[in-house]
Amino acid sequence: MQMGRTTHRSTHDRRTFFRGTGLVLSAAALGGGLAACSRTSTGGGGESGSDEGGDDLLSRLQEAGTITVGFAGEAPYSFEEGGEVIGATVALHREIFGELGIDTVEGKLTDWGSLIPGLNAGQFDAVSAGMSILPDRCAQAAFSEPEFQYTTALMVPVGNPEGLETMDSFVDSGLTVATMAGAVESDYVAALELDSIEVGGPQDGVDALKSGNADAFALTAISLNYLADNTVDDVEVTESFVQEIDGVKQVGAGGTVFRQEDTSLLDAYNEKLAEIIADPERYLSIVGEFGFGEQELPPEEMTAEILCSGDLSSLQ
Repeated sequence: MQMGRTTHRSTHDRRTFFRGTGLVLSAAALGGGLAACSRTSTGGGGESGSDEGGDDLLSRLQEAGTITVGFAGEAPYSFEEGGEVIGATVALHREIFGELGIDTVEGKLTDWGSLIPGLNAGQFDAVSAGMSILPDRCAQAAFSEPEFQYTTALMVPVGNPEGLETMDSFVDSGLTVATMAGAVESDYVAALELDSIEVGGPQDGVDALKSGNADAFALTAISLNYLADNTVDDVEVTESFVQEIDGVKQVGAGGTVFRQEDTSLLDAYNEKLAEIIADPERYLSIVGEFGFGEQELPPEEMTAEILCSGDLSSLQ
């Protein structure tokens, strides 16, 4: 933590940190963008990525020994540091794909909103971003079972001068909240009809706050606390909360994203993931060094099927 900064400690800060060797993965070249619609050497869009005919993606990835994942640079889920991709989701992928006989995980950086389109265009074989499992996304791609349960928080100036607590604090306030394009917090803004600006990534949200263009930056609590503890001065993070929309708590979780046709890869991944989720000690040994604790473990009743349905009544 940097000195000379006041930080409001949320429940997400009271965690056990595991400071062992870094779970570091190699990063692929970051240039090129999505416009070229190139194919990865192992995966691919359309029929080349399909599990039909026995030549399924899982088998080809195992033969190649390498998988390429798309990431958007959101710490502590998946981000680049020193030319390498690190974070909780890539650490989890190193563990699971390694058990599946895929020893090398490479990363391709892209904008958050382009992750699913890039996946379906064959830019990479899976998405490593802790992406929220939402009905509209489930219509476009296939999600693993939940990996991380999450809550929302607000990054505000030191002292929280406006006394902000939840997204409801912005209703009829004349205040502006920054959210990341494509993130679930942008959905909350739309539902509550708030004054807001959308930013491309976490650092853009911090910049909007510090420049005075926004009164707060809303994102998952785990991400904001990581930013506040590691990279940003003169800010604090509010207590985490579960936002309510029309009386329904927006409980949720994130998972790994696959193409809908890549069923054998998804099934194999879920099988290994279930073993890790069932063993909190092992779970923490993989993701704990990135600030994740047992409170991020999704409950047994929280499934991808329920989250994809949008019917959260059983999770209230």
